[in-house]
Amino acid sequence: MSRHINNVRGFLLPVIDFFYPPFRRIFNLQTYRYAVCGGINALIGYIIYYITFKYILQEKDLDLGFYAFKSHIAALLLAFCVSFPCGFMLLKYLVFNDSNIRTRVQLFRYFMVCLFNLALNYILLKILVERFNIYPTIAQILTMSVVIVLSYLAQRHFSFKATPEEEAEAEL
Repeated sequence: MSRHINNVRGFLLPVIDFFYPPFRRIFNLQTYRYAVCGGINALIGYIIYYITFKYILQEKDLDLGFYAFKSHIAALLLAFCVSFPCGFMLLKYLVFNDSNIRTRVQLFRYFMVCLFNLALNYILLKILVERFNIYPTIAQILTMSVVIVLSYLAQRHFSFKATPEEEAEAEL
């Protein structure tokens, strides 16, 4: 499996890094890569959310018999199921590959941060849609903006935290 990951990494990093020079004054390389990978993952999550909400559920509640999910919440949960593994792979192998923490520890930490983000997204979505009557896809964009900033801080300083020596090397 590591050969395939290295092949994908060897292909994607030069493509991502090709567009880095204009952002060099704004971000260090790792933050830039996080922004790109996080943006890709957020876009994947939003596309899944939109397709699920608009076309699969057709803006109708998902009734499982024992519980009925509002369509915007059901779409959020499905988008989470897709974006969680995609996001972990992107961050682990393209952004925070300098971390020496075991993969299972990273995965557990990443999952904990993602659960917090999901809960925050859920709360904000419920408030914006059900309290302020903001259209769900617009509300999702607003909530994603808040969650992305908090997620970066949590992933950098918790899930994939590198030792001080590794952080010094990454700055070079």
